[in-house]
Amino acid sequence: MAGLVPRLRRVAPESTRVAARAFGSIAWPAFAVLVVTGIWSIVDLAINEQTTSYQATVGVHIVLAVVAGASAAIHSIGTTKLALALGGAIGLLTSLAALFVGALLGTGS
Repeated sequence: MAGLVPRLRRVAPESTRVAARAFGSIAWPAFAVLVVTGIWSIVDLAINEQTTSYQATVGVHIVLAVVAGASAAIHSIGTTKLALALGGAIGLLTSLAALFVGALLGTGS
């Protein structure tokens, strides 16, 4: 979306809202699948049998995912430029951090 928005604004300024809504109609169900599969993974993993550092990494991952989701929601429903900007920026940064921490989990750290 970040690559499309500047081009869409040049062609038709009102088109960014349409594109964002279309993206949201795919992104929110995908986020729900992410949450369900994350819970499933935690239950399946028998987290109590993991090391303390692994459990801490899972905890950080969960917090980042919650903050990313909340920030994305603020960005989606925000009406002010501040809400849109902060929600988008915090959502992006915490999503990237969650991705990195998830990769750490894959290595067993």
